[in-house]
Amino acid sequence: MTKDELKSVLKVKEMEEILELIEEAESGELAELEIVESLGLLRDETLNKEVLRVLKEEGVSIIYISGNDA
Repeated sequence: MTKDELKSVLKVKEMEEILELIEEAESGELAELEIVESLGLLRDETLNKEVLRVLKEEGVSIIYISGNDA
């Protein structure tokens, strides 16, 4: 899935906060993101993987934390 396709899917699903994360990554405002490893960002596993891939491509460091650290 291309970044534009992903953004379209997120718009249709009204996932504005995730779209904002991608926009912040594109503009260089987001350098790193902490995620609870067992939860991810989204419940949809496919979308979650795609969003994380795009964020990484934009240079965002993904930091996984355990549920105990959250």
